[in-house]
Amino acid sequence: MKLHEYQAKEVFAEAGIPVPDSQLAESVDEAVAAAEEIGYPVAVKAQVHVGGRGKAGGIKLAENEEEAREAAEAILGMDLKGYTVESVLVEAGVDFVNELYVGVTMDRGEGKPVAMVSTQGGVNIEEVAEENPEAIAREHVDPAFGMHPYQARKAVYDAGVDREHSRDVASILTTLYDLYEERDASDIEVNPVMITSDGDVIAADAVMNIDDDALFRQPDLEEMQEAAYENDLERKAGEYGFDYVRLEGNVGIIGNGAGLVMTTLDLVDYYGGQPANFLDIGGGAKAERVTNALDMVFSDENVDSVVFNIFGGITRGDEVAKGINEALEQFDEIPKPVTVRLAGTNAEEGMEILNTDLVKVEKTLEDAVQRAVSDAEEVNQ
Repeated sequence: MKLHEYQAKEVFAEAGIPVPDSQLAESVDEAVAAAEEIGYPVAVKAQVHVGGRGKAGGIKLAENEEEAREAAEAILGMDLKGYTVESVLVEAGVDFVNELYVGVTMDRGEGKPVAMVSTQGGVNIEEVAEENPEAIAREHVDPAFGMHPYQARKAVYDAGVDREHSRDVASILTTLYDLYEERDASDIEVNPVMITSDGDVIAADAVMNIDDDALFRQPDLEEMQEAAYENDLERKAGEYGFDYVRLEGNVGIIGNGAGLVMTTLDLVDYYGGQPANFLDIGGGAKAERVTNALDMVFSDENVDSVVFNIFGGITRGDEVAKGINEALEQFDEIPKPVTVRLAGTNAEEGMEILNTDLVKVEKTLEDAVQRAVSDAEEVNQ
């Protein structure tokens, strides 16, 4: 579960991390009113789950009412990397002299959380890690003991943070780790931590992602989940319990198992198509879950055709076939062409059950993918 910036900042502020004054706004008039109350200058920031908002026009500074209105009008409703901006965070402007990066995530190679600090804040940290990895100081933490104060100080020192602000930055890092652990976060970061002209250290941004499987331990964060959805597609995925990853193509993909879905994505690309999504319905999927999966993919306006790739182990081919039939029989007209490939447990029974008036059936995965790619191309001709 991804928190919006405004939600993460609420959590940060409650934990004692200093953040700028801010208000959420869902209309231009609300944004202007918030700016007037906070006082100029302000930053108007799109609330969407993407990085690089500033470069994409999703963050604008305003020095007065006219500029605040122009900024809100430009950002609200804009398409930002595939997401429609429905709300903005109006935030007090920060007169800064330096920008840092501070974050905590899991280092899967080491099997431990890793705390990170860099003096190259304000830019994409992935780019820094790739182009200048020595600019990021890293300190691995034993989860059995938590982060010791000396580890936070060491990470800050190794990053080259000046002595005057090192204690405040170390305090933010320690608090972030505490939140990471206590709130079941998968990653948490501030980029940038701003050093103001007055010498204050402020979290000017906030990223916090929560492990979905641990939400039952975080009831207050779970209440934020509905507001954290970017669009109806994400909301529907949450209701159905799917991890739906939207991609940039137009060939919808459904499979049972992450490896199987990844293979299908690769084949779509190999045969000249572009995958529209990643959707794994999991093992043992019953007819209702299959129906929900098709509903998900049909709801994605980017999808022009669908390939259904099922290899039966726990999942039975006849159950999948029933789900496909039940889903498609609800439509007077099938919204998008569907190609099905079944293999494994009860695959032959499933092939016999499938309503071939509603779907196209292929015996091999390669044939199924090529059919779906061709169908998508025909839609766009």
